[in-house]
Formats: sequence, structure tokens, C-alpha cells
Amino acid sequence: MLARISAVRISAVRRIPQLVIVPARFTSSQVEGSVAQSKGFSKKEKAHEDEYIHRHEVELLQKLKAEIEKKKTELDDLTKKHSELEKNSKK
Repeated sequence: MLARISAVRISAVRRIPQLVIVPARFTSSQVEGSVAQSKGFSKKEKAHEDEYIHRHEVELLQKLKAEIEKKKTELDDLTKKHSELEKNSKK
């Protein structure tokens, strides 16, 4: 009789489903990367990107203006040389 009771208990233990305990922090509604998806973060990120692009464009414009000035001085020098050569050739 004792063997029969222990057999029943063992089979009863096998039938109990295993419970999985999940910590509370994993059951929250937030998913990974939710900070990156929030409106405030995306606005801040866009502002930083816009600022970087603006600075980059300003630098490019400054370089282009410097190149234009350099080319203008080259053109002035060439026109002076051209006019001098014309004067010398007419003499």
C-alpha cells in the first residue's frame, strides 16, 4: 500500500505544470530601444543632425568663397599680364 501511495504522489508531481517566474522588469510595456523611439529623443537627435549639417554647409560655403577670391586674384593677375603683353606687342 505504501508503494502504491508513493507511485500516485510521483505521478501527481509529474502532472503539475512548471511555472515560469518572470521578473517584473521584463513584464513592463517598454521594449528595447523605446527611448530611441520616443518623440523627445527623435526631436533632439534631429536638432543635432540639423546643427551638424548647418555647420558643415557653412564650412563648405567659406571654402568656396575663399576659392572664388583666389580665382578672382588669379584672373586679375592674368588680365594685367595680358594687358602688358598687348602694350609690348604694339610697340
